[in-house]
Amino acid sequence: MREVFDHCYMEEHMRLNHFRNHYELTRKNLMAKNLKRLRKQIERDSGKIEAAKCDFFPTTFELPADYHIFVEEFKRSPNSTWIMKPIAKSQGKGIFLFRKLKDIMEWKKEDSWKIDGTKDDREPVENYVVQRYIDNPYLIGGRKFDIRCYVLVTSYIPLKVWLYRSGFGRMSNTRYSLDSIEDTYVHLTNVAIQKTAPDYDPEKGCKWSLIQLRMYLLAKHGPEAVETLFRGMDDIFIKSLQSTQKIMINDKHCFELYGYDILIDETLKPWLLEINASPSLTASNQQDYDLKFKLLHDVLTIIDMEGKLTGKEKRVGGFDLMWNDGPVHCEDLSMEGAPNPPYTTNTMLGCYNNREDNLKKMMRSHGASNKS
Repeated sequence: MREVFDHCYMEEHMRLNHFRNHYELTRKNLMAKNLKRLRKQIERDSGKIEAAKCDFFPTTFELPADYHIFVEEFKRSPNSTWIMKPIAKSQGKGIFLFRKLKDIMEWKKEDSWKIDGTKDDREPVENYVVQRYIDNPYLIGGRKFDIRCYVLVTSYIPLKVWLYRSGFGRMSNTRYSLDSIEDTYVHLTNVAIQKTAPDYDPEKGCKWSLIQLRMYLLAKHGPEAVETLFRGMDDIFIKSLQSTQKIMINDKHCFELYGYDILIDETLKPWLLEINASPSLTASNQQDYDLKFKLLHDVLTIIDMEGKLTGKEKRVGGFDLMWNDGPVHCEDLSMEGAPNPPYTTNTMLGCYNNREDNLKKMMRSHGASNKS
């Protein structure tokens, strides 16, 4: 895309499904760098209390560049567990946990880079990020899980963000324990890894819908705690996008569907694990197929290649407009359409939404306005 972007003419209706430098947010090392910069900027402008609201991603270093800084941090907390991730791979490839520096030294030899960051003659260096492992995850049935959320950005200047209400929790197939940090089935929830487990059932899978997950948390912890949790997730979406807003190359033909991976710890604090530029649209079962089919349908409706929308819509199918150069306040945000709405909420994620009814109303209103 980058090779042809400057050399082709794009018609008004044409769309590209990435911004030119989208990797500023979706490469693990660049995401951490931009979030750290945002936190420092907020601390300068508004103080440490406000900057603390950006403490939603684990302590992160890039290797080999930050090796010496990492070793200092490692020695300050010798009993911690750390996780290594290649900066540009997905589906859990190349990830491992460790507790001792000798473990990383053995890996370093295999990966052919030197402590000073210079290359070995044998092969190119592959950069990694090393993060403090969140070892107190919230468990359901004794199993670890993370949450996949979908965020659609149609413009960075001004910033315009749509949040998809549906998503899913990805469960581990094996009960959580820190006794076996080598067991990827325990610690990595990626479907690509979990489906290789000997007892994996492709029909049942390892997923809960986000609505199921929200209702479960409501029953366990009550509305106030769940409201705080989901508002925290909304803050993660917006602050992470704001961290790259000034450096992202904006273009009216571009849009981006991000797949956010969020982990909840046992205190109900949300943590940003990573952001995917090309979230998997492969379905693992019928429920997964339905979710992703509707997601894509609604994305194509919002990017509006036919020019049918007015630009004033706040809800399109399963998407809610959450930011339009500032927070969007919808009038009727509740568990809308549910037979007996249990409570009112200011967050849209995981709330019930009659998607088909919403699309029909929108089309009827557009038809009426076109006639007038």
